Amino acid sequence: MKEPTPTPLSRHRHLVSSGILVVITLLAFVVGVLYGRNQGAASLGASAFSSSSVNIIGIGADASQKIKDVNFNLYWDVWNKLQEKFIGKPIKDENLFYGSLEGLVAATGDPYTVFLKPQKAERFNQDLSGSFFGIGAELGMKKDFITIVAPLPDSPAERAGLKSGDKILAVDGKETYGWSLDEAVNKIRGPKGTEVKLLILSNNSSTPKEVKIIRDVIKVKSVIWEMKEGGVAYIKISSFNEDTSSAFDKSVREVLVKNPSSLILDLRNNPGGFLDVAVRVASEWIPEGAIVEEKFSDGHSEKYVSSGKHRLKDLKTWVLVNGGSASASEIVAGALQDYGKAVLVGEKTFGKGSVQDYEQLSDGSALKITVAEWLTPKGRHINNNGIEPDKKMAPVITSATSTPVAEEEIAPVKDTVLENAVKGIR
Repeated sequence: MKEPTPTPLSRHRHLVSSGILVVITLLAFVVGVLYGRNQGAASLGASAFSSSSVNIIGIGADASQKIKDVNFNLYWDVWNKLQEKFIGKPIKDENLFYGSLEGLVAATGDPYTVFLKPQKAERFNQDLSGSFFGIGAELGMKKDFITIVAPLPDSPAERAGLKSGDKILAVDGKETYGWSLDEAVNKIRGPKGTEVKLLILSNNSSTPKEVKIIRDVIKVKSVIWEMKEGGVAYIKISSFNEDTSSAFDKSVREVLVKNPSSLILDLRNNPGGFLDVAVRVASEWIPEGAIVEEKFSDGHSEKYVSSGKHRLKDLKTWVLVNGGSASASEIVAGALQDYGKAVLVGEKTFGKGSVQDYEQLSDGSALKITVAEWLTPKGRHINNNGIEPDKKMAPVITSATSTPVAEEEIAPVKDTVLENAVKGIR
């Protein structure tokens, strides 16, 4: 597959977002990677389910191969019994239909393979465009817990004190155990100005606490930059969404005008986004060769190679990472580390190494399917493993005045990792 041109209208696109279904929102990316192929969507009427066996086209050597032992009369029996006997009848046919599709996809057992009803798909597209309603946090699934991957900068989630690794045990009094990422995203989302109550279990605590957050409009500026002392340029990428390529290109042009002696690329708490955007970003340092390799279930693989201007290939670079750096962030960090183009500094990354194909369907719904695992240029498997930094550096909690205070009273908080990186790279 050729590298796709990013467009919000693409029906197919590969995601590499935090594995995580992003709740930037809650961003619903999915901590995967997306790519697009613009293929038409198929539409099946009810008659497609009326026979006792079903023809599946395009599977196996024989395109007309029949899948046996699938009795769709049972499906309609259950449908009819629900409509006849359920205490809350009548049930909308649309709800039963979409619910059955959600269950069909959930049968894969993969938290990143999801069917999105039209309303959810619309929200997902808004997330990828960089603007949405919610609390502004990336969610992931770790050991069956809905987990905060990263709060967005200056978001309601960050202001409420949510941190990477926090587990969400309940939303508005409802336990999250057994929820999918998609369910969590949609329960936490809501209109601007409304309140959501989260029961949070932090890594450093054995007692959950309730956190009340007021939802707001979340506008994501995916790339920012500034010059630090000593001629050190600093670029932070918060996500790999629709506008990241152009914003990063503009930032690089402006940075180079300053003739920096070195550069710090900050990918901390970046949950991921589009695969092709990650490839373009990494290509600025890597003049040739593969940036990432995808391996598919049928055994074949595909490499995405460097392209572009390679304007940063000779600039001394450190990359800041932590447990909130996932998916597309790990693609960039892993490639730069493999080629020796950057020193990774900070903490071990999240470990999201799968790729989702995102397809918009004919009725406005969408299907996100895990189609591949991605590997670094040296063939490293990142999924569930993460990337170890070259220089381990954990943040030190301290106030701007270095006065010892309770953690919840600290404001503002110094970014000790960035401070030490600026000193170390000079």
